[in-house]
Amino acid sequence: MPTAACGINCDVCRAYIEGKCPIGGCIEGSKASQKLEKQKATFGFTCPVLECALKKGVDFCLRDCGDFPCETFYKAGFPYSKEFLDVMKKIMGKE
Repeated sequence: MPTAACGINCDVCRAYIEGKCPIGGCIEGSKASQKLEKQKATFGFTCPVLECALKKGVDFCLRDCGDFPCETFYKAGFPYSKEFLDVMKKIMGKE
């Protein structure tokens, strides 16, 4: 079950399921650098969330990063809304 560092599960993504995802899912961990290269070549940019996760050495931001929710998610504007991130801050006692 491939899950991206941001927490989106590729198994519930229509583009991935239908074989239309040009990068084959934004998998975490050791393959993240390969996915970033493929994103750059395909889209002309890379996912700032995946970049940060790779840099910090975390597999899943929501589970593994003590900074979540962070400015990277707020600035990216995806995959979560500001409202969701604000709720997570409250739940995590960071407000």
